[in-house]
Amino acid sequence: MALTPSLSKRLKQIRLLVTDVDGVLTDAGMYYSENGIEQKKFSTRDGMGLTLLRYAGLITAIVTSEETEIVRLRAKKLKIHNLYQGVRNKIKIVEKMKIKYSLEWNEIAYIGDDINDLEVMASAGFSATPADGSRWNKRIARYVTERKGGEGCVREVCDMILEAQHLDKDIFRLYKNQ
Repeated sequence: MALTPSLSKRLKQIRLLVTDVDGVLTDAGMYYSENGIEQKKFSTRDGMGLTLLRYAGLITAIVTSEETEIVRLRAKKLKIHNLYQGVRNKIKIVEKMKIKYSLEWNEIAYIGDDINDLEVMASAGFSATPADGSRWNKRIARYVTERKGGEGCVREVCDMILEAQHLDKDIFRLYKNQ
């Protein structure tokens, strides 16, 4: 996807990417085994996108209303800088990160798919929702991804940020030097 000048301008300023989990990093399905063990499907491409942002020096965060060991393990594997689970008031948590990292709202990107993400999406300098995000999220998102939740929508946004910041040219070098 070619970046428009206005989209590119917004993405150049991003220093923190915050994402929801269910419906964004996953396909919004909640799978249970016969023993009642919850499972989630994550996209490895989304994981690589978040890893590349980290290699490029950007801050990454997960903020979710659910609280599961699966998400903790995924965040640990990806070396996510900030993990907040069991969050009911997402804007409050993102405001804390804004202060912690001395950021302005225009330096924060947020990816969310449902009603509990709307307030942060409205405040962030850049907001996106997956192709299958709710209609309310699609109305306020700066960008609706081509891919669905759990199917590479986060990678799509990560690649856009890297491109806008001209970090995509050295991405292989960044990857190899880690």
